[in-house]
Amino acid sequence: MVNLASLTHHFEVPTNRLYLLRDRLLQEKKVIIDLVSGNVNTQGITFPPHILKRALTRAVPRTKVYRPDPLGQKEARQAISRTYAQDGWRVPPEQILLTPGTSISYWYAMKILANPGDEILAPSPTYPLFESIAQMAGVKLVSYRLREKKRWEIDFDDMESIITPRTRAIILISPHNPTGAVTTTAEVQQLAELASRKNLAIISDEVFSPFLFGPGPLPRPAQTHAPLVITLNGFSKMLALPGSKIGWMAVSGTLETVQRTMRALDMISDTFLPVNEFAQNAVSTLLSNSRSFQKKYQTAIRERMALAGKLLKGKPFIAPEGGFYLAIDLGKNGVEEEVACDLLEKHRILTHPGYFYDMEGQHLILSFVSRPPVLRRALEAVMAEIR
Repeated sequence: MVNLASLTHHFEVPTNRLYLLRDRLLQEKKVIIDLVSGNVNTQGITFPPHILKRALTRAVPRTKVYRPDPLGQKEARQAISRTYAQDGWRVPPEQILLTPGTSISYWYAMKILANPGDEILAPSPTYPLFESIAQMAGVKLVSYRLREKKRWEIDFDDMESIITPRTRAIILISPHNPTGAVTTTAEVQQLAELASRKNLAIISDEVFSPFLFGPGPLPRPAQTHAPLVITLNGFSKMLALPGSKIGWMAVSGTLETVQRTMRALDMISDTFLPVNEFAQNAVSTLLSNSRSFQKKYQTAIRERMALAGKLLKGKPFIAPEGGFYLAIDLGKNGVEEEVACDLLEKHRILTHPGYFYDMEGQHLILSFVSRPPVLRRALEAVMAEIR
């Protein structure tokens, strides 16, 4: 047998009980309501095809002669820069790098910020994909606590206590997945102060930023005096275009640090040149013609969140302030995996137990982006099962 790298052992894990059950039901041709997917395309929300067709038609002749730019085509970066300016943040195109999605953006960030064995702080609970990305980057993730009883706010005492000489960066996800928490201005300022004092970078994941349910703009670390902020976003959630594989990294901070970071990102991107040229050349048209769609899209998500809140009234959960997800506190009403398996077995509804996200206590995690009739039927079943 050929010997493989030790990294492969990280991915050799048995399928958990919930997904063994799901796979069996799918083999039996059962219809399952997926309450964990964030893919809104399957829930009746799709980017207008006529605008997409126009953008791609315009892009085709521009790709006739292959002239790649490691940072991404300048017109695309200019369009992203203009979009941020409309939201009150000015970041020049020269400080933006296109990527084929946020997961690759995380990997790039980890590779340029940390040496093998160095540490990056990530929130707990958090999205489980980060552990795999960190493994592939040779980085150790260290969890800092989000306090559930205080609307999932950052526990800064815990965060500061786990910083070591090997800590290189802090990941902030706002709106947060899966709790729906939005970091406040005060929290962002405190995070920036800590990053400045400890000479740490901030990786700011704003993938769900278009979906805020409260007043005011999103508080951004990039608009503080933090020494280095790498802001991540993309079209997957923003424009309901996960298949476009367009993401980006916007770099801000002190001039010398930003320049060094951009040189490193230019080199790492030039090594792979991974972003599809057709998609890059469609970015400007897609962004400039998406405002009407985005408003309808945001309204639809807000209405579905409100419906979920109404149906779950009386159950212990912290209303999400943004994003696509929420967490229901089961308290003493059963073991979370048992509840999730019962929902799948009896009602054909897929939810996640909280331990998938390193969430303390007993919780169910679900997305509220399903079509309203489906969401109503599913959440009524969830409520009945919890009772």
